[in-house]
Amino acid sequence: MLTALALALAAVAAPSQITIAGATGVATLVVRTDPLGAPVVSAPQLTAALGGVVRMQDEWVEVVVARQPFRFLVGAPLFQFSNQLHPLANGAWLSSDTVYLPFQFVAEVIPYYLGERYRYDARTARLEDIAARPSAAKTAKPADRLPNGLRSGHVVTIDPGHGGVDPGNPGVYFPRGVREKDVVLQIGALLREELQKRGVGVRMTRTTDTLIALGDRGPVCTAACDLFVSLHVNSLARRRGYTEVRGYETFFLAEARTEDAARVAQMENDAVRFEAGESDGPRTEGLDFILKDLQLNEHLRESARAAELVQTKLGTAHSGMDRGVKQAGFKVLTTARRPAILVELGYSTNPEDGRLLTSRKSQRAMAVAIAGAIVEYLRDYERKTAGAEAGGGR
Repeated sequence: MLTALALALAAVAAPSQITIAGATGVATLVVRTDPLGAPVVSAPQLTAALGGVVRMQDEWVEVVVARQPFRFLVGAPLFQFSNQLHPLANGAWLSSDTVYLPFQFVAEVIPYYLGERYRYDARTARLEDIAARPSAAKTAKPADRLPNGLRSGHVVTIDPGHGGVDPGNPGVYFPRGVREKDVVLQIGALLREELQKRGVGVRMTRTTDTLIALGDRGPVCTAACDLFVSLHVNSLARRRGYTEVRGYETFFLAEARTEDAARVAQMENDAVRFEAGESDGPRTEGLDFILKDLQLNEHLRESARAAELVQTKLGTAHSGMDRGVKQAGFKVLTTARRPAILVELGYSTNPEDGRLLTSRKSQRAMAVAIAGAIVEYLRDYERKTAGAEAGGGR
């Protein structure tokens, strides 16, 4: 699913012991070292503390945490998750029939992939199951809310488009060497920062310059994720007056209603040509099937609302034309299966937008605007679901 977890390949600085606060109580685990001196923890003790399971399958070890399976090849510095292999600083170790897992699995992997449930505090060497907190009341009270009015626990996936061998559009009016993939990663990182300031959990489809298959981006937004936001930069082919067009627009998944919307979708969907092979993520069914499913789950309606709010808020940070909320068949949105939008932040083929998109000050302003829109969307959604529950609905 992801090849860029931002896992350091150097050994993780490890304490002598860690605390696991899970549904079964609080446990203390000793951090040992494998024959190469790398920090490891006992897999049976870890899974017992987390209410999980560990199984040996020939040379593979399967560890199930929160119903999510992670597989480790004994002795190899890697793990498998969602049919994709990811690097580790060191591998699983088998000693006297006991499996030991890399400390990195506790400190980085679990909090990253299961961030809606687990938090790791490096200062106290404590991995906590948020769902097991006594204060996590079933009915939210005013005191349980964040200062901005949101309930805690929201998660948003940010998808900086393109990456790696896929540069996105060339950035005609960007500084030399800067491409779309660089700009959206910069803005994505700022958006993550702004959302975290507001108490919203964030998953990133990529945090480095690497290629993620279109079919593997949407699934990062799991059932525990509230919204998928894909960031892109628009451009136009050379033609009379093409450098004069500028502005921002926000899309949600539906059949394109205009020729320009279809053009933008085709441009972004063409990124699939950079993928060496087929994605191991969920296959993209026909758009008709996807739309029918989205409508059934009201995700299409919620996507439209999120797009409207983002488009409105961006007007406070963008000096270009408000090009409106549009719909089109973006492949990257078809696999999210949660409310999902795609934001075209401006045109790299326009000199004014080019300066705006590469200025740190305006990048921050756009991140603040989008974060504000997302918070407003989440508040709206909370009110709707609270009303439905009060009325006996969903």
